[in-house]
Amino acid sequence: MTILLLRYAEIGLKSEPVRKRFENQLKDNIVSMLMKDGVEAFVTKKGARFYVEATDADDAIRSVRKVFGVASISVVETCSSDMEDICRSAAAYSRGRLSEGQTFAVDARREGSHPYTSIDVAREAGSAIFLENEHLGIKVKLTNPDVKIFIEVRDNMAYIFQDVIACHAGLPIGTQGKVIADVDDDRGLVSAWLVMKRGCRVIFRGSGDFEALRNYDPEMRMVDDKNVKYALAYVQGRDLQGLEGFDASAYDLPVFFPTVAMSDEEVARMADGIRSGF
Repeated sequence: MTILLLRYAEIGLKSEPVRKRFENQLKDNIVSMLMKDGVEAFVTKKGARFYVEATDADDAIRSVRKVFGVASISVVETCSSDMEDICRSAAAYSRGRLSEGQTFAVDARREGSHPYTSIDVAREAGSAIFLENEHLGIKVKLTNPDVKIFIEVRDNMAYIFQDVIACHAGLPIGTQGKVIADVDDDRGLVSAWLVMKRGCRVIFRGSGDFEALRNYDPEMRMVDDKNVKYALAYVQGRDLQGLEGFDASAYDLPVFFPTVAMSDEEVARMADGIRSGF
C-alpha cells in the first residue's frame, strides 16, 4: 500500500472556522475525484495534511493532481517519531537513491511536541544516511545538493520522501458559490477553468469542451432553468477587443472575464494543458 502526503497552500491562511470548512470540502472533492477515476484509496486528514492510501500510486497521483486546493503531493515512507526509528528508516530509504560521489542533504521539519528540534532530525538522520552510503564516497552539501531527502515529523509519525509533485493549488471547488460559464471556444474554456481554480462551482453553458472541464469537477452539470437562479455571476471568455460594445445592463448578474489580459497564444497553450491534464 502506497501513502501519498497531500499539502494545501492558501487554505492555511484562513481563520479556523473557514479553514475547517475548506478542508472538509477539499476532502470531499478528493474522494469524489478518486471515485470518478475508479481509484481504490482511503483518504484521511491529520493536522494540515491529507493522506491517501492507494494500491496504485501512479493512478492515485494522476487523479488527485486534478483536485483544486491540493498544492503538492509526495509519495512517502512512514515510521514512528522516535529518533532512532527515524534514523534507521532514513538510512534504509537512502539505499539505491544515492550514486557514487554524489552530494546530499536532509531537509527536516516537525510539528508537535518532541524531545528534539528539526535541526537535530536533519543532523542525526543525515549522519545515518552518510554511514549507510559511506562506501560510495558521498558528501554532505547543504546548498544545491545532488539529492535532497525530506523528513516531516508530525506528532507520533515521521514521513520520509524525496520528490514534491506540484499541483494546481487554488481553492476547493464548492467553497465560492456557483457561476454560469459560457464555453464556446478555448478562451471560454480557460476562463471557466480559472474560476474553478478559485473555488467556484461552474455551471456549463455552450458548445465547448464540456468533458475537458468535467475532468476537474466530476459534479459539473450543464445549465438548466433550475440551476440558473442559484448562480452568483456569469463567466465569459473575452479579450480586450471583445469588450468593445459590451453592455453590462443586459445581464441580471455580474459578468467576469478572467482571460481579458491574456494573448491568444497564452490561451491556446493553457487550453491544451487543460485538455491534456498538464
